[in-house]
Amino acid sequence: MLIAPSLLSANFANLQADIEMVNQSDADWFHVDVMDGVFVPNISFGQPIISHIKKHAKKPLDVHLMIIDPDRYIESFKSVGADILTVQAEACTHLHRTIMHIKQSGMKAGVALNPHTPVCMLENVVEYCDMVLIMSVNPGFGGQKFIENTYRKIEELVILKNKYNPDLLIEVDGGVNLENAQKLRDCGVNVLVAGNSIFSDKNPAKVIEQLKQV
Repeated sequence: MLIAPSLLSANFANLQADIEMVNQSDADWFHVDVMDGVFVPNISFGQPIISHIKKHAKKPLDVHLMIIDPDRYIESFKSVGADILTVQAEACTHLHRTIMHIKQSGMKAGVALNPHTPVCMLENVVEYCDMVLIMSVNPGFGGQKFIENTYRKIEELVILKNKYNPDLLIEVDGGVNLENAQKLRDCGVNVLVAGNSIFSDKNPAKVIEQLKQV
């Protein structure tokens, strides 16, 4: 199980301290959400902040673009340090082209699905993906409650994985905590994104350690 703490829930007033905590923890990646206020009803950080995160991060940056027209920015996110770049399927008119552009730019390519988007939409592109991110909350804000039908979507995705792409990573983001981590792993999840459950705890490194051990 890979653990990717979401910096959306970090302390923006002292972001470097939280980055150092993740560096020294059992976490595997940094998860960075990019929001434009159009695709989702919130605005987060963009390339300038990510470039500064990259200077201090000692682990890969898992960047999730919750923006319209992501194709315009693929090269720029590579240039500021993204190692994995995930786009929303709903935002891409030519999803295969977008996936291949990400890979040709030297990054791992991920595709995210909103809670209402069926997994079957990926049947014709899943073999080209390095990762699929199942959103287990409606994207835009941290601290939301986990949507229970996520488990069914994961099981459907595992079928596609076994059929077309055995090396596919399955990532889940939204409401992930110590209470549901084991069930997510049992369903076939490889990567847990957790924000509020880590950074709101008095001992965030301990929570990361516990998530890693499920």
